[in-house]
Amino acid sequence: MLRVYEPQDLMEGELLVGMLASEGIEAHLTGRHLVGAVGELPACGLLGLMVDNQQAERARHLIAAYNGAQPLAGDEPENFQGVLLC
Repeated sequence: MLRVYEPQDLMEGELLVGMLASEGIEAHLTGRHLVGAVGELPACGLLGLMVDNQQAERARHLIAAYNGAQPLAGDEPENFQGVLLC
């Protein structure tokens, strides 16, 4: 297994694990149990996203595409500009 990405926090790591799973890539988040020891401070390299060697390049490509994504123009309703609706 190779470490392909270092998430900024636990939420980003879990989100990326789910995104990769939806693309058929099994990923493991290492260090998730160590993050609680530092509280609200940044993880400082404790977290790591690990994938199988054969899927590492594809995983890196998908993560780079995810990180570079921009919102679609005109994708938000006119009545709620600047407000995220979930």
